[in-house]
Amino acid sequence: AVVSTQSGHYGRGFKCAELKEFQIVGKPLSKTNEKTPIYKMRIFAPDEVVAKSRFWYFLRQLKKVRKVNGEILRLTEVSEKSPTKIKNFGIWVRYDSRSGSHNMYREYRDVMTTGAVTQCYRDMAARHRARAHSIQIMKVAEVKASDCRRSTVQQMHNSKIKFPLPHRILKYNKKSIFVAERPSTMQ
Repeated sequence: AVVSTQSGHYGRGFKCAELKEFQIVGKPLSKTNEKTPIYKMRIFAPDEVVAKSRFWYFLRQLKKVRKVNGEILRLTEVSEKSPTKIKNFGIWVRYDSRSGSHNMYREYRDVMTTGAVTQCYRDMAARHRARAHSIQIMKVAEVKASDCRRSTVQQMHNSKIKFPLPHRILKYNKKSIFVAERPSTMQ
């Protein structure tokens, strides 16, 4: 299953909205009454129009089937099974840079698959200047805590993790402004 997204309009990129996950099923049209293979893809895109566009882009690349010679049988938006539980996601990415094509494995923590993929696109844009149209997501999988490889994800697995607030400013809504000693902001 191939996964990806892009706007497709001369590199104008998609909006900063959260991506959605679509499952698209399509097949080439048969010239005679013979059976043709059916292809299913998992596509991340901001809307249905972009998802269909990406489906035909990949089908043309992989199986030499163009939009004029094929049809979409089903397009469904996939919803997350447990959107309140935090999960670790491993994402296998292929992207084209100025120097060539590169493969990568990245890890993110999120409550939804679409959130992790959105993080991946933004992270790739920030760290590698990769535009959305040059990124292809090969695979997205939920990863167990013991199988995580990246330190940014592993540091969140500590059961005794703390998030201290080191420099708290006190609000003077009921206290006097003029007092004998200075306020203590470090606690």
